[in-house]
Amino acid sequence: MMRINLNDHYPIVDIQDNMVFSNNGNIILGYKLKLPEVYSLSEKDFEDLHGSWFQALKSLPAGTVVHKQDLFLKKEYSVNQLPNVTFLQKATHDHFKGREFMAHESYLFFIWPKNRSLNKAKYVNPFKEVSKSVPNELSDAVKGFLDAVRDAAGFLNNKLQLDQLSQVEILQLTDNFFNGFNEGFDTDILLGKDHAQIGDHFLDVLAVNNETCFGDTVQSSKTNEKFTSDDFVFHQGFVDGLGPDLHENHIVNQIIYLDDKHRWRKLLEKRLEELGKSSNFGTQNKVVHGKITSILDQINADDNARIIRGHLNIVYWTSKAERLAAIASRIKTEFKEMDIVPYCPKGEERRNYLLNSYFGFSSNFSDADLYVTDLKHALCLLINNSNYRSDATGIVFNDRQHNIPVLKDVWDEKKKRIKARNFAIFAPTGEGKSFLANNILRQYFESGVRLVIIDLGGSYTKFAKLYPDQHITLRYEQGKHLGINPFFITKADGVSPERLEDLSVFLLELYASGLKTSKAEEVALKKILQCYYRESGENIHSLNGFYTFILERRDTLLKGLGIDAGYFNVTNFLHIMSEYVGDGLYSFLFEVKEDQTYKIEDKRLIVFELDEVKDNKEVLSVMLKLIKSAIQRTIWRNRAEKGIILFDEFAKQLKFDNVLESVEFYYQAIRKQNGAIGIILQSINQLPNNATSTSILENTQVIYCLRNEKGYAELVKRLNLSSHDLNQLKSIKNDLKGKRKYTEIFIKIGKESNIFRLEVPLEVYAAYLTDGSENEVIMAFYEKTNDMEKAIKKFVASITTEINSSI
Repeated sequence: MMRINLNDHYPIVDIQDNMVFSNNGNIILGYKLKLPEVYSLSEKDFEDLHGSWFQALKSLPAGTVVHKQDLFLKKEYSVNQLPNVTFLQKATHDHFKGREFMAHESYLFFIWPKNRSLNKAKYVNPFKEVSKSVPNELSDAVKGFLDAVRDAAGFLNNKLQLDQLSQVEILQLTDNFFNGFNEGFDTDILLGKDHAQIGDHFLDVLAVNNETCFGDTVQSSKTNEKFTSDDFVFHQGFVDGLGPDLHENHIVNQIIYLDDKHRWRKLLEKRLEELGKSSNFGTQNKVVHGKITSILDQINADDNARIIRGHLNIVYWTSKAERLAAIASRIKTEFKEMDIVPYCPKGEERRNYLLNSYFGFSSNFSDADLYVTDLKHALCLLINNSNYRSDATGIVFNDRQHNIPVLKDVWDEKKKRIKARNFAIFAPTGEGKSFLANNILRQYFESGVRLVIIDLGGSYTKFAKLYPDQHITLRYEQGKHLGINPFFITKADGVSPERLEDLSVFLLELYASGLKTSKAEEVALKKILQCYYRESGENIHSLNGFYTFILERRDTLLKGLGIDAGYFNVTNFLHIMSEYVGDGLYSFLFEVKEDQTYKIEDKRLIVFELDEVKDNKEVLSVMLKLIKSAIQRTIWRNRAEKGIILFDEFAKQLKFDNVLESVEFYYQAIRKQNGAIGIILQSINQLPNNATSTSILENTQVIYCLRNEKGYAELVKRLNLSSHDLNQLKSIKNDLKGKRKYTEIFIKIGKESNIFRLEVPLEVYAAYLTDGSENEVIMAFYEKTNDMEKAIKKFVASITTEINSSI
């Protein structure tokens, strides 16, 4: 039994930035890798990554050792990143607290060994201290190595993210490794011939250590059987079965010794000659002879070939010794899928493999522990993707691996991924588009974003009622006004140039009905408006007052203001606008009994319910113009304040051409604001295929799509989605019957896409319901309590009681 106390044999002499001086004389540069999200890569993406690794590593100096280490640990989800203030935030926080998942950290080490010759010794004591001091000056060879590594890291940063490891991270990784990833106490390493034990953990290792382990081929990726179907293909990394999908505590070590090509050619030719003399004395010799011949042919045929010696091992552990065999069986099954036969070291071999899996000692493997191949071959054995990655802030969704929360920053304040944060939701009836919209908007609202929702279906009633003091719902009813007066001004605001611009745009849209207007006409109208505010003497200004002002002065107004009659047709203006004043057909829309603008200016959630007006082209058009006026005075009043405008049931509004043009105005104007536009459609075909729609889609860079059994061909065509985007869309599956109910969502943010899940606690589910018997129950509770939070709690309590009684 060999006992190691790390305090007596610490393997690090010094650390300078991310450069480690180990006690065996090795110099190491350490990096932490941020890998792409699992399921986000296509076959071509894997090939491109493989090419990037080759380009980065092929020019490193002979003698360099590259050690990629992927650490997978079973952990409980920490809810510290989730907000925990409001009723629904607390429910979400509690729902996911403690959920188990596999954490993944990926590290990359470049090692310049003190001994760069081929290792003859089978066993090297890694704790034998070679040096306790740091060299005063680095040699030219070391400086060349450091420069080459930094070049390689810089190149890899074009595809991946490499961050230099800090001193704290390096020490923590070292301590955790030799402490067997036990938590809460320090312990010794017990390395016996029959087992390895560190604290409460029993460890073992499986390895790929010679050429005969490999089957016929390795490749950068292979088919992911879990998600692949008859009409679409998902890919995963070649060795991913040993990484993210192996739900056990383990480390994957991929170690590459970059050797001198010409030296190895001579050694292989000599070895081939020796094997050739004995090839008739056993099938094993024939196999090795064939593999070495293949390697030599590749080296001689390819000038870019880089001969390497390599080693791959999986260190795994468990708190129950009897489980080691079951874990080993799972790992062997994964190797079998890759046509690889692993080696199972025992006794002193096991001890050697475990200790040399530490990055400071990975240069200690002997020739007998290493396979010989080309660099391109070895790089197929890298794990190139990781868990879903949470942003620092964002909307909470769930990953596809463990259903744990993932924060996605779909606002992108610094515009790293998107230039326009406008979004669109596509989903057929019944697939949950309003549920998804509620989820997105509710979280935006609770993070301080002001919302204006233009709704034709009453989908946001319960969500809004959770915030009684912060929301207002303005509902159109036949013959009644909304209470929005575009002409209303306060003494504090006065008649600013911006106010005149907004009003002139509003009046010209109302008056000209989408026709082109001249600059001269715009200037004339602004002069008339200025005169109206200056001379009318009214306490409350209004459209009716403006109309009367022009009517009474129609013979002298233009001349008095120096406006040529050709620039503004007073008779035409009065005739068209007569529909909206006095006894006109739509005069009720502009009645001024009291102006509600002052009410909505202080509200952060404004819902316009226009269900009753959805089939009236003229009224809907005017209503949208009035809403635009209100938005200009609320959501766009303060450019520092974030705001979102959502058009729900957008297709019903798009029946009329002038509506689409009106919406396009928002897309153009939003660029100057700190805001976003959202639209919800059952199908992208509901958006007319014209220049206006194209402009809207080009300015929509966040896409949400739910399951569509009819397919996604038009979506792919009009949004220029990739083939992998289509495969992701086709892979969407919902589970609304299991213990953890969820829907799956395709989310594309700029160029990045993946499938996410939406799993919510009962309280959130209740808040988002828009119809059905359960919704009626909740609303009945609300009628009694007049408190939506209490109503939801009462509903959840009744559901929980029902579930418990059925168990």
